[in-house]
Amino acid sequence: MAIALAAAAGIALLTIQDEFGFRLLSPRTEIEPAATPAAAVSTAAANLLELSVLDQPRELPEIRFNDAEGRDLTLADFRGKVVLLNIWATWCVPCRKEMPALGRLQAQLGGGDFLVIALSIDRAGLSAVKPFFEELKLQKLGIYLDPSGTGSRALGAPGVPATLLIDREGREVARKMGAAEWDGPEIVGLIRQIIEAQSGSKKSAGP
Repeated sequence: MAIALAAAAGIALLTIQDEFGFRLLSPRTEIEPAATPAAAVSTAAANLLELSVLDQPRELPEIRFNDAEGRDLTLADFRGKVVLLNIWATWCVPCRKEMPALGRLQAQLGGGDFLVIALSIDRAGLSAVKPFFEELKLQKLGIYLDPSGTGSRALGAPGVPATLLIDREGREVARKMGAAEWDGPEIVGLIRQIIEAQSGSKKSAGP
């Protein structure tokens, strides 16, 4: 009975998200439920941000994508940094609204320890994303492209925006479905916490 109620609640939540800003992709890929928060992540901050936090960091598939210069990249190229991977599209209204906050987060924390990867799934690729970045003056964010959507499907993202918090080892620590104020004090504090928790295991950073 409890399992049935939980499943019904999950379906209802996805429906609400679809109506109020979370765009579902098809086909939908199921995501493992979050477990007890990892020691490196503040439970209070995670709850406030509505993050699904994993009990143990989870290995991720080695997805491939490109930057604005057409370079072929994988998540392994960014090992050594804590990464906020945001999967988005220009046609997604909540995505468009949260992009300036992602830019401010990158401006505040970006560097050798942290990077925002805003990964577009626009089928038109750079021709759709570059004008959008220019319009919003997103000078601090890099352009990353996955026009086939292969990477987002491999990561189990059922819709956009979907955001993964990835540790220095390239493992998923937490995930959020839907938009957020990514430069708020809660997420900034949480990211700093993860950076400091893994400072002893820092590796050489990628691009």
